[in-house]
Amino acid sequence: MKRIDVTEAIFAIKNERNLSWQTIADAIDMSVVWTTSACLGMNSCPSETAEKLIAFLGLPAETFQVLTAYPTKEWDHAIPQDPLIYRLYEVVGVYGDTLKEVIQEKFGDGIMSAIDFSMDVDKEENPKGDRVILTLNGKFLPYKAW
Repeated sequence: MKRIDVTEAIFAIKNERNLSWQTIADAIDMSVVWTTSACLGMNSCPSETAEKLIAFLGLPAETFQVLTAYPTKEWDHAIPQDPLIYRLYEVVGVYGDTLKEVIQEKFGDGIMSAIDFSMDVDKEENPKGDRVILTLNGKFLPYKAW
């Protein structure tokens, strides 16, 4: 079984049972963002988490090996066409250098980890239109000189 097969099976079950990502995340005691990312094949599941996911969704036993395998995190290098993903791409394109400057001014020469990292997605109701709140929380990793 390949990673794409597992992802497609998860989507089929999710749609068939009318589940939300939050419901799946709650069932396996993980965050909604991490759970969704793992189901899309971008994170590996710890054994216990994979077992919970398999049991909750009723996935075949052979999905365990795929869910726990270390993924190669690849994505298409073309400009995204999906409007939501494109807007995030646009945010980094427009504000990436600004974020780099502000982070390095506050922390020094280094980067934000995407490994020691968490992310949350929240909704703020607003009479002028609901707002999306993205929180990216990564450990600062200073560059070292040697």
